[in-house]
Amino acid sequence: MIVISLNKTRMIFRIRTKWRMLTTRLTIITGSWLMGAAAVAQEQIPYKLPPQSIVNLVDAPQIPDIKISSDGAWMLMLEAPGFETIEQASQPVLGIAGLRINPITYTTVGENSGKYTSLRIRDIKTGKEFTLQGLPKDLQLTDIKWSPSNKCFAFLNKTMQRTELWIADLSTQKAQKVLDQVNDSFGKTFQWKNDDILLVQRIAFADQKVPQANPVPVGPIVQENLGGITPSRTYQNLLANAHDENLLGYYLSSELIEINRNGQTKQLGVSGILNDASYSPDGRYLLIEKIVRPYSYLVPIQLFPVEVSILDLNNKTHRTIHTIPLGDNLPISFDAVISGPRNFSWHKDKEATLLWTVAKDGGDPNQHTEIRDELFAANAPFEIMQAHKLYTSKYRIHKILWGSGFGIIEENWRKDRTSQLSVIDTKNNKTLRILSNRKSEDTYTDPGTFLLNGKGKLRGDSKGNVYTKGTGASKEGDRPFVMRWNVHTTKQDTLYKSKRNYYEDPLFYDENGTVYVFRESSTVSPNVFAVALKSKGEKQLTQFADPYPSLKNVEKTLLSYPRKDGLTLSATLYLPEGFKKGDAPLPVLIWAYPREFKTKAAAGQVKGSPHRYPRLAFRSPVFWVTRGYAVLDQADMPIVGEGSSEPNDTFIQQIEDNAKALIDHVVELGVADRQRIGVGGHSYGAFMTANLLAHTDLFAAGIARSGAYNRTLTPFGFQAEARTYWQAKDVYDKMSPFTYAPSIKRPLLLTHGMDDENSGTFPIQSERLYAAIKGHGGTVRLVLLPKEFHGYRSREGVLHTFWEQDQWLEKYVKNREF
Repeated sequence: MIVISLNKTRMIFRIRTKWRMLTTRLTIITGSWLMGAAAVAQEQIPYKLPPQSIVNLVDAPQIPDIKISSDGAWMLMLEAPGFETIEQASQPVLGIAGLRINPITYTTVGENSGKYTSLRIRDIKTGKEFTLQGLPKDLQLTDIKWSPSNKCFAFLNKTMQRTELWIADLSTQKAQKVLDQVNDSFGKTFQWKNDDILLVQRIAFADQKVPQANPVPVGPIVQENLGGITPSRTYQNLLANAHDENLLGYYLSSELIEINRNGQTKQLGVSGILNDASYSPDGRYLLIEKIVRPYSYLVPIQLFPVEVSILDLNNKTHRTIHTIPLGDNLPISFDAVISGPRNFSWHKDKEATLLWTVAKDGGDPNQHTEIRDELFAANAPFEIMQAHKLYTSKYRIHKILWGSGFGIIEENWRKDRTSQLSVIDTKNNKTLRILSNRKSEDTYTDPGTFLLNGKGKLRGDSKGNVYTKGTGASKEGDRPFVMRWNVHTTKQDTLYKSKRNYYEDPLFYDENGTVYVFRESSTVSPNVFAVALKSKGEKQLTQFADPYPSLKNVEKTLLSYPRKDGLTLSATLYLPEGFKKGDAPLPVLIWAYPREFKTKAAAGQVKGSPHRYPRLAFRSPVFWVTRGYAVLDQADMPIVGEGSSEPNDTFIQQIEDNAKALIDHVVELGVADRQRIGVGGHSYGAFMTANLLAHTDLFAAGIARSGAYNRTLTPFGFQAEARTYWQAKDVYDKMSPFTYAPSIKRPLLLTHGMDDENSGTFPIQSERLYAAIKGHGGTVRLVLLPKEFHGYRSREGVLHTFWEQDQWLEKYVKNREF
């Protein structure tokens, strides 16, 4: 008998998947376009293409990504390939311990791989551009890391067979491969030690065979709980048996090596499932975090036990200092953490001082205490019991940033959305002052993120000035900024702010007074400009072509309108080329995603900017402006719960009020035909869509992609809901559109990636809602997309999804029969 802890949801999913394979043999795209028939059918159909105007936008070249070295000397212009082919997306994926890895290339797999197929390099001072010699023909570049001096950078090249480590030398303008057995499946894959040496995770068992499962069962699988409280959210791809554990060890185990720029390696005698590794600032010690047993079948690898150890690189001694326990019994709360020492790191303003955090409340946010966390520090030999207290926090310590002689500690408390920044004196180990105390959902007061140098320390000067850059949310929309902030006086000076009628994203600021920005407008595609702050002179550094010329004359407007309770909402309106005031009202597609707030003030703040050039990812609805629809993107869908009330207590009423306010506004503008309005969303937006069709008659049809519709399948919380099903049963039931399937009479298109890995959005969610609506005579279509994750990644899958959406909108919205 094997006594293990089994994840029920995963078992249900596997049984359902096997049943589907047995009944259809091939995973199919479900449903047939019997447009006028009442019959229900099921068939496999080939991938379809949407109208050419949409295909052209999907296949358009993307604006290059820009990366500037930390000294401002070099600018990389990286071109992404767009969507993968279905062949690339069909490479094997192993779901294990909450991860998805490619067992051929030993790399993590995601919907956005972050790969680039070409790059150009610009010397910012001289303006000269060049390409690297020696790059592989089929470049799949990712994970760029600059050397400390910025004279070279390292990167991974992910082929269909392996993951390789490369180094680019900017002085010779050449690139070379230094290692081809890189393990990128988990942990910190590689990092620079100095300008010549990198620390790398190399595959541990490359010369051994993959563990094979015993086809003959040795006994039943049993799960048991002896009174302990172990709630957990619904995770996917968890461990399920002993064979999974063997695979975990085989694929995720690495050995740490140092490798120089000539490819010469040095073994450090450290191996295992490495969670993290980092050098002390003086380079003498290596802090190592390793995943150890006991594993869990209830939670992902991020909550497995972690052995923390120190390797002395001088005398080769390796000593364990602490083991962080398994986190499978955390309280259901966003502020819950492991009890005991956690979050080990180096003090970047000391030669070799180890830091860690301990929860004063034992990790349970329900405990009442004035102090939530304590920060401890210890020098060699890094004894836990001999540490001294460096800081006590009122909230959870989230992040620590170090300057010269001081540090900035960020604290957060998710329950009431509090965020605080404090300055500590690293010489005298005392708190100097609070820099900021604000509500995290108040975007208007967000000071932005701090700028760091190549060593990971705060960029600043001897006077205590540091720098931040932020989105600059305001009543007129986002206006990104660069700000100087003095940690001694707390004085803030805005050095640069995006021009009105443009959106300018700061890429880099140098102390000589030049800001490099990505400038764009609603009709002008992005390019990089250098702006001198003193002289106000500017120079355009790039000449990127407009990727979407068909959208050049599309009108884009940021709308502002009131909800019936006075809350101000916003949405971005796109109007087809040639539409003018007085023309016949248009069919409309509304795309939205609900978000929770604790105050109406925060919920009513303006989001986004009317001056951004369209970004057309697969989640975007803007494609349909080329099909004659008025498109409302990022339509505000706030769910507010002030005081003791929780947002979800009135979820249904609030999404209806939000939708009605928007519809009334665009109808009054003369833009929308009230009888021809469709609504759609992805993930939580799909959940919203199904609920709007179940509880209102505002829409002609809906599109719900990869959603969760039955909240009893996510009983220990979802989104921002921290209460369990048993604590808020009425809320869970009322929020589940599955409960109201008989009321969904307007046509609903359901799509779902068959390999959806997202917590809670199992494909069975869409299958069960489809069956429920069909069983009550509703108009519904279910499309299951092979090889697609929560975010669709293949060109074929994305284009087919758009074909489905276009067919649905044309029949049930634009040409709706009354």
